[in-house]
Amino acid sequence: MTTGLHPGGQPQDPRPTGSEPLPRQERADHGAQPADNRTRSSVITARAAASFDPVGRSVATARSFVRDTLQGWGFADIVDDAVVLTSELVTNAVVHAGTSADVLCLRSDDGVRIEVADRYPEREIPLQGTAVNMGSPDREGGRGLQLCAALADRWGVEYTPTHKQVWFQLELPDRPVGTRAAGPSLPTHLLPLADGRVRVAVVQIDRSGAINAWSEDAEELFGHPAEKVVGKPFTDLAAWPHTPGTSTGIVEALRLSRWEGSYGFRGANGRVTPVYASHLRVRDTGGEPSTVCLLVRDHERAVLQTPLRASATDTTTSSEGQASDPFEVFIGSPAPDDLDGLLQRTVERARDMLDGDSAFLLLATDDETELEVRASTGLPSARQRFARVPVEAGPGRYGSARMPAVHEDLTVVPGAVPLLGGTGMRSVVTVPLKVEGRLTGSLGVAAEAPGRYTNEEALRLQFAADRIALAVESARLGELERLRRGSLSFLVEASDLLAGTLDRDQTLALMAQMTVPTLATWCAVYTIADQASDPYLSYVLHEDEDRIDGLKALLSKIAPPDPVPTPGARVWAAPAEAAHQAALRTSMRSLGLGEPPNSDSGIGTTLATAAAVGGETVVLPLVARNRVIGMLTLGKPSDEHFRQEILELAEDLSRRAALALDNARLYSERTAISQSLQRSLLPPELPLVEGVEVEVIYRAAGEGNEVGGDFYDLFPIRDGAYGFAIGDVCGTGPEAAAVTGLARHALRLLAREGFGGPAVLERLNSAILDEGARSRFLTLLYGELWPQEDGSALLKVVCAGHPLPLRLRQDGTVEPAAEPQPLLGVMEDLELYEQTVTLDPGDVLLCVTDGVTERREGTRMLGDDGLADVLTTCTGLTAGAVAARIMRAVERFASDAPSDDMAILAMRVPGLHKD
Repeated sequence: MTTGLHPGGQPQDPRPTGSEPLPRQERADHGAQPADNRTRSSVITARAAASFDPVGRSVATARSFVRDTLQGWGFADIVDDAVVLTSELVTNAVVHAGTSADVLCLRSDDGVRIEVADRYPEREIPLQGTAVNMGSPDREGGRGLQLCAALADRWGVEYTPTHKQVWFQLELPDRPVGTRAAGPSLPTHLLPLADGRVRVAVVQIDRSGAINAWSEDAEELFGHPAEKVVGKPFTDLAAWPHTPGTSTGIVEALRLSRWEGSYGFRGANGRVTPVYASHLRVRDTGGEPSTVCLLVRDHERAVLQTPLRASATDTTTSSEGQASDPFEVFIGSPAPDDLDGLLQRTVERARDMLDGDSAFLLLATDDETELEVRASTGLPSARQRFARVPVEAGPGRYGSARMPAVHEDLTVVPGAVPLLGGTGMRSVVTVPLKVEGRLTGSLGVAAEAPGRYTNEEALRLQFAADRIALAVESARLGELERLRRGSLSFLVEASDLLAGTLDRDQTLALMAQMTVPTLATWCAVYTIADQASDPYLSYVLHEDEDRIDGLKALLSKIAPPDPVPTPGARVWAAPAEAAHQAALRTSMRSLGLGEPPNSDSGIGTTLATAAAVGGETVVLPLVARNRVIGMLTLGKPSDEHFRQEILELAEDLSRRAALALDNARLYSERTAISQSLQRSLLPPELPLVEGVEVEVIYRAAGEGNEVGGDFYDLFPIRDGAYGFAIGDVCGTGPEAAAVTGLARHALRLLAREGFGGPAVLERLNSAILDEGARSRFLTLLYGELWPQEDGSALLKVVCAGHPLPLRLRQDGTVEPAAEPQPLLGVMEDLELYEQTVTLDPGDVLLCVTDGVTERREGTRMLGDDGLADVLTTCTGLTAGAVAARIMRAVERFASDAPSDDMAILAMRVPGLHKD
């Protein structure tokens, strides 16, 4: 069943029972005026649709969807009415009806039709032939139909058993062809100020965000030739504010159908030029989207800025004949959570309302001791943004931001308004923003001429400030909440990253990479080795990699900041001053007014470095365990300041980073000590044995261990005789390594004293038992080697509890080369004996520890037989190749990392002639 209401018409007649339903367009046209028939029959040229879940935030999302859609279609004149109607209808659906809402926008040559459907057909609608009663306009819900009747050119309701759909149509106002907006004729002195020639840079950006078109005016404005920037990401040049958790990012802005606003643009000289931009999203004939950006210098924004749509109350008077205050209609489209947009519109409307040359708005800190610049117009905003001034600037009521103040001439009282110093402003009026008696901010308007403002203007501005104070405070609290949530997430991620490494250099890199560009444009980390050492510049990072070397060179030439343990950020002016002086000297040399340059640094590099560090620089101490171990230095580019919330976040990060850095230092020191002690337990380089090839492979189990419970050695005993050993102490790690050191040194000492193999091992057994509770049992294969003149080698070996050595003959047979005997460190009285083995040319003697033979994969173990099978494949290989093949087979036997130390000693007799 369908019913429709039209302005000035009667309700539609009900259809006869049983009649076939007409198509939607016919039902909508039923009972319409002739002029409406022409409108409804217009060809649909575009459509956009979206569905919204039954949650409160869907209303704001639907408003944004309709606004962006209509602005993209060029229907800016009817955007506000369409947004108001859509907001009410979607509210009825998702809030009051509790169902999802479907929104459909249809474009025609004459206007736009918007349909909002919900899934709650039982909602009350007017019936045919009855008096129309839509309820009170003051009730919470149900105002959608009343607004449609008041604002839409046509509207109606489609009612079926499964859904209800409300539609409205807005037609474009009749205008002369080619006219969108016009302003009055103005005297010359009231026209916007611009340079001699206004240059409009045209930049086109493809789907991926890369620049694919760069106009001549763009090259003139920013100094980048087209061939240098085409193909480069637009985000590399656009200086968008980096504030975690707040405002729209540049990536999101480039995806909108239309966007207009201010940001910075980096020129070829490294400086950031404030620009005003107008973005339009387009697509080519193939459907490929791109964004066209028009850019002018910020003070020439009047060239591109779209005039705000004036309300009827702007140009007419009220029923009582009193002109309405233009400030009443200054808020039209900023979203409730768009604090920056709200503040910018506030200062622009305040400036226009008092016919000023500039305006500014400052927000108070939590303790109400300082004011932070958050929005300005007519002033160098890039320099002023986030600058801080005291609330109480001087004695008397005019020295406090808590009271309205009018200054007729600032040259008489210089410094009365610190923010306007050096800007050329002469007269100014400022008023406080207060909520429930608490100072939340300050709003001011200034002019270049003296004596422009009186108490009357102060009263008008105060009235406006009172109206906007609550909205500003609400948006500010919302921003702080989002910032704190973002800060908490940032700190959690930072803590995880810092806790994940104990490497000092990696910790320094993480500290810098977490701050740039999220918190600062550049960062430098100074470290202090001990209390007697000076701070050392350890790491430098800039968001532009081309600026790192210049920044590092500059910081290396100035004294580091004092290592003050006082918590909190403090301003450090030395980098900006040094950069300014370097740029000045370079500029003078380029003009032939100074001494010849003593470096290869050109004027471009110097100026770029000066711009990079020309803003505010702060230092935060890195304090760990009650000692200053370094400083974290954060900087902004030319004339930029840090906001208080960012400094508090940086302070919190510095505490975490200091502890991580100190932990990395302690770990590095202890690791260095451990590695030094472990290396002292390893034998020196193996001696060259004439007539015998020797190869050793050693793997200690455990991360960071170079020595474990396994050990090996090969050393000369006397002329023509060598001692060799391979052993395994019970256990792994440093405790086992201590016993290996005892064993290795005892073997060398006893063997060189002339003791034979059994005597050497018996005395070593006694030495191990003398260690008492610290003693550990030891398996050991010890032998003496005598190369022979016929190319063979004579060996005498003792195998005390160790895996038996294997002998590989030239024919491929493998056999044990010794018999097992008791291990060391268990019994006091040992009777050991030695066995003689002769290695013929081509034979190999393989000695391993049990970490090789006991290599496991599940229930399988390599074992002695598996090792012998591998050795049989090594016939004809050198000693080095034999050891490598054995190790490779052991590693491939199991997928897990080895859990025990492993040592392999391979000896091969090549004979008189090498193979």
